[in-house]
Amino acid sequence: MVNGLGERLEHARINLRLSQKEVAAAIGASASVISNYESGERTPSVENLMALAGLYRCSTDYLLGLEKPSDTYVDASMLDERQRRLLQGFLHGLGK
Repeated sequence: MVNGLGERLEHARINLRLSQKEVAAAIGASASVISNYESGERTPSVENLMALAGLYRCSTDYLLGLEKPSDTYVDASMLDERQRRLLQGFLHGLGK
């Protein structure tokens, strides 16, 4: 396992307020696989790492610990689910 990968995966998931089950469904895996990634028991395949980076809107280099996290952080904890999805769509549009 890449040192710190599990922690960065968990942190990225929690920042987006996603459950392991939601992440698993989004990348076509099981929730137990996501749990194993986050606990360091398994290492994601290249395909799953790329899918997770896309879902988490970060680079694979960040997840692998090769670059520092972005200085940009948006606290969406006060938003409801609809507002959070709208914000995610907006931010995703900015990245294009």
